[in-house]
Amino acid sequence: MRWLTLYARSRQVPAALAAVLIGAVTVWGLARDGNAGPGDPRLPVLVLTTGAMAVSVGLGGQDLALDRTAAIRWMPRRAAHVLLCGAAVAASLLTVQTMGVSMATTAFVVRDSAGLMGLVALGAALSGGPYAWTLPFAWLSLVFFAPPPTSAPMHVAMWMLLPPGTAAGTWTALVLTVVGTTAYAVAGPRR
Repeated sequence: MRWLTLYARSRQVPAALAAVLIGAVTVWGLARDGNAGPGDPRLPVLVLTTGAMAVSVGLGGQDLALDRTAAIRWMPRRAAHVLLCGAAVAASLLTVQTMGVSMATTAFVVRDSAGLMGLVALGAALSGGPYAWTLPFAWLSLVFFAPPPTSAPMHVAMWMLLPPGTAAGTWTALVLTVVGTTAYAVAGPRR
C-alpha cells in the first residue's frame, strides 16, 4: 500500500468526503425548493461550513506521538492537506451548482472555503483535531444571528456573508487561511 493511501485512510478522508458530498446534495435539494432567495448567501455558507467541519476530523491523526516522531517532513503534508480539503469543499458546492441551482459565484465559494479551512486548521492547532470544528461553528453561529454589519469590525466579523470582491471579506478570509494553515503546518494538531 502506498503512503498516500495510508495517509488518507489514517486521516479519515473517505468518510469526510462522503459527509461533504451528502451535505452538498442536501443543500442542493433545499435550494431547489426555493426557500431561500436567489441572492441569499446563507445556504452556500451553511454547506461550506458543514463541509469544512466534516473534513476537520482528519486534521488529527490516530496517534499524535507517532505523527511527531515520524521520519518524514510533516509541514508540507499538513499544509497540502488543509489546502486540498478546502479545494474539495469548494468543488463539492460548485459541482452541485452545475446541476441547475446557482447559489453563489465561484469567487464567493473559493473565498469562503479558503477562510473556513483556515479557521478549521487554526482550531486544530489550538484545540486539537477532535475539536477543530468548533471555530467555524462558533463563527457561523455569530454570522447567522448577528445584525447586519454597519461598522468595519462588524464587516470583518460578517466576512462569510459579504459579496465577493468586498475588501473586508477578502482580507479576512485571506488572513484566516494564511494564519490557520501556517499554524497547523508548523505546530500540528494540539495534543
